[in-house]
Amino acid sequence: MDTTLQDPLVGHVLDGRYRIDARIAVGGMATVYRAVDTRLDRVLALKVMHPTLAADASFVDRFIREAKSVARLAHPNVVGVFDQGTDGAYVYLAMEYVAGCTLRDALRERGALQPRAALDILEPVLAALGAAHRAGFVHRDMKPENVLIGDDGRVKVADFGLVRAVGTVTSTTGSILGTVSYLAPEQIEHGTADTRADVYACGVVLYEMLTGAKPHTGGTPAQVLYQHLHEDVPAPSAAVPGLAAALDELVAGATARNPEIRPYDAVALLAQAREARAALSDEQLDAVPPQARAQVTHNGAEDRTSVIPRAVGQGTGVGNSNGEEPLNRTSRLQMPAPQPSSPRRALAAPRRGVLAAVVAVLLVLGVGAGVWYINSGQFTRVPSLLGQTEKEAAKRLSAAGLDVKKVERKYSATYERGTVMNSDPASRARIRDNGSVTLVVSRGPQTVKVPDVERLPLAKAKSEIEEAGLAPGIVTRAFSDDVPQGSVVSTDPDAGTERRPDSAIAIVVSKGSFVEVPDVTGESAEDATSELEEAGFIVKVAPGRITSQEEAGSVARQSAAEGARLAEGDTITLTLSKGPRMIPVPDVVGDDVDDAKSTLEEAGFEVEVDRPFLSFSDKIASQSVEEGDEAPEGSTITIRTKGL
Repeated sequence: MDTTLQDPLVGHVLDGRYRIDARIAVGGMATVYRAVDTRLDRVLALKVMHPTLAADASFVDRFIREAKSVARLAHPNVVGVFDQGTDGAYVYLAMEYVAGCTLRDALRERGALQPRAALDILEPVLAALGAAHRAGFVHRDMKPENVLIGDDGRVKVADFGLVRAVGTVTSTTGSILGTVSYLAPEQIEHGTADTRADVYACGVVLYEMLTGAKPHTGGTPAQVLYQHLHEDVPAPSAAVPGLAAALDELVAGATARNPEIRPYDAVALLAQAREARAALSDEQLDAVPPQARAQVTHNGAEDRTSVIPRAVGQGTGVGNSNGEEPLNRTSRLQMPAPQPSSPRRALAAPRRGVLAAVVAVLLVLGVGAGVWYINSGQFTRVPSLLGQTEKEAAKRLSAAGLDVKKVERKYSATYERGTVMNSDPASRARIRDNGSVTLVVSRGPQTVKVPDVERLPLAKAKSEIEEAGLAPGIVTRAFSDDVPQGSVVSTDPDAGTERRPDSAIAIVVSKGSFVEVPDVTGESAEDATSELEEAGFIVKVAPGRITSQEEAGSVARQSAAEGARLAEGDTITLTLSKGPRMIPVPDVVGDDVDDAKSTLEEAGFEVEVDRPFLSFSDKIASQSVEEGDEAPEGSTITIRTKGL
């Protein structure tokens, strides 16, 4: 079934400019659509933040940060951002549309790639990241899903949604954002992510391209994290015999667990990749990998972008989420905080202390999907949250020493929109001190009726639409004889129509009754202004004057023509005349009538012929303006024929 038919934005024009044609992908923070920029007539990708998140300043800041970061790069291997804006409840990015597939799609279909193809993809990826690194940014979420391969063969890096400035990367006890399979050891252990974290992820991606499989796999994300911390990425040739040693060295250098011995940034790794290519023969570059690798699947929880809260002390558990989720759905994992490593060790690999022993025992016992506790700690109970607003629930949790892990939203016919209908753990459940609680907040009924906002002022109408659980959409304006200017004429869909919550409602606002524009050309500036203002218009006079047939100081031109229909309060600009151009009059005395008329008309005059009574001559006897004198361009010159 084509789910795009159920998307309320498909078929709409966002911000009066971007016509949304189809949905491409849905993530935890935004939906990506194929759209057309109606102003420039080009296809692009539109990344629209979910309206429920648009009120969250941190999400909006991350969204806008992505636009600003990519806009600064302007690199041919980075998916470009053209525009960023807001339309009612929708915050969006207008981005370059790349027709093709992702590297993940290619790996699913083909498995391992030939070394030449792998390097052909890796090098533009590193060029894009190198531009980001030299501009002061770290991507933090490099993986095959974020590498786009166009139908024309171009390779581009996408999704800078987790980008951070290099100078702001510090060790933290807060959340780590990234994808489990591509996290560098220092991200897991210390919460740091500089340019070398991107280098590590690229090394993992290269291994995956060369072998068709990930270097670290396991039944749970926790097992994968353990391997990142304690096991080197194996040589690709161990999985695909015959691969050149230069490729093994390239992967080993990029994925060194000690960040100090990795290439400093993507530019350095790109130089090494080019050196490796130069050292390989055509036979080595075109070595065909085993086809069996094409059967490897890549749909585990470790493929998803995750938020990993780093534990403080020892009283934290580890959990994982099973099953498939939509693209980039944010999930939470918890890793015990490792003990500090000895500074005397030759390599900065995490020490194998109590954590390693506990994790190893749990892996042997097959504990993967559950939660374990390292010490007894202190416990409390989740306060009563049902029926509270999201803000009130967060305050109650904070007062109990707890925090909000995440907020999920579901439909409910029982709980009012915006109130807590469930939590995990549930109210009164036992929970460790400083733990986190997931709130389930009601979105209200699964369908809501469009309120009747006709004749309401626009601001009030928008407020009532939002209170009903819908989103104010595109605003257009139209003339109306009976609805006051600035008030709502109609909505689309009509009042009483049922729609899903957060659907956009288009609004038509009255421009008031139309007023026909009078003709004021030739009038003085004062008279023209008075006449137009009495008709309900705002009048402006242009600073310069133009040459025209109108007298100097009178109106030569008006911005709206006579009979045009405008709204009361619209502005009309008047341009004043500096008078007609003066030109010399040619001598036509003695010429035939036809020749005289032709001469004067070519000079820019109107001509009138005066024939005396009983005159039978065609010769001109006199002219109303003497030869050599000047007359206004377009004025009338009278010529007189000879009489008897």
